[in-house]
Formats: sequence, C-alpha cells, structure tokens
Amino acid sequence: MNVSLDGYIAAPGDDLAWSVPSDELFQFWSDRVGETGLALYGRRLWEAMSSHWPTADEQPGVTPAHVEFAQRWRAMPKVVFSSTIDAVDWNARLVTGDAVTEIARLKAEDGGPMDIGAATLAAAAMQAGLVDEYVVVTHPVLVGGGTSYFTALDGPVPLRLVETRTFPGGVVLHRYETER
Repeated sequence: MNVSLDGYIAAPGDDLAWSVPSDELFQFWSDRVGETGLALYGRRLWEAMSSHWPTADEQPGVTPAHVEFAQRWRAMPKVVFSSTIDAVDWNARLVTGDAVTEIARLKAEDGGPMDIGAATLAAAAMQAGLVDEYVVVTHPVLVGGGTSYFTALDGPVPLRLVETRTFPGGVVLHRYETER
C-alpha cells in the first residue's frame, strides 16, 4: 500500500493526488501485479481500478509502462468483496459473504501470492492474523487525516524487516514478514 508519513492511504475526500508514483515506483507496482497469484479488492478500490485499467492501454498517448500494467492487471485473477454490487468482470469473481472466512479458505489453497488492495479488507485480514507480509510504500507527505492504513489490533504483531528500497522523491518501500 502507498501510505503517507502520517499513516494514511487516502487524504480527506479520498484524495490520492499526493501518491502519484514515479516511473520507477510504477514499474515496481506493475512487476508486483505480474507476480501476484490473486488480488483481493474491496468495492471502492475495485470500482476505481475497473473504471480505468481495462481499457487504459487503448488511450491516446499511453506509455509502454501503462500498456504493460493494463495487460498484467487484466490477466491477474481477482476476488472482489462487496455486498453492494451485483457483478464483476475482468478476470474477477464476486464474494458477498464473510471476507475473513473466504481469505482464510483462499490462503489454505496455496494458489500463490495474494495481495490485498483495500484498507477495510486489509484491516479485517490483519485482525484475523491472515497477513504474512506487509509492503508499505511511504511517501514523504503529511496529509493530516483520511483513510488510515493500519487498524486497531488486539495486541502487537511482531514483524521482521526483509527489504528496504528508496525510490525517487524520497519514497521508501519497507517490506516486512510477520513473525509467527
């Protein structure tokens, strides 16, 4: 997840303008999509992604990096968790039931790396102890409020730092594994 230094994934009003990625960071996210076995989305992120990426590679002036991301995104299997939408497309299936139960079931199948791309969904998985790895891309900005990345937990979750990487503009990636 992209996160502000003060811990938000979106500023008030769902503003994401502060998190526009550099070319290098965009390539990192594209490569990650290419390696993801299954992406888990909440409704709001699904609506944002599915309104742009299915046809992004057909837009005038599109860059090769955006073409690659669009192709990878369409090919990547996705599960969308929502009780308010009726259907999904673009290599996705809809789950309307309990997200934690479904994530635990999917994790037990061992179908490759899963990414959770939604704050509410990630919070439920964190609280249930279902997250094995945290990839936090911190942008050097304070937004002062909005949608928090981390949620209240029942106790500490010990983590082990496995990667640190710096991107242009002072953006820093930290990747942690959960210690069990």
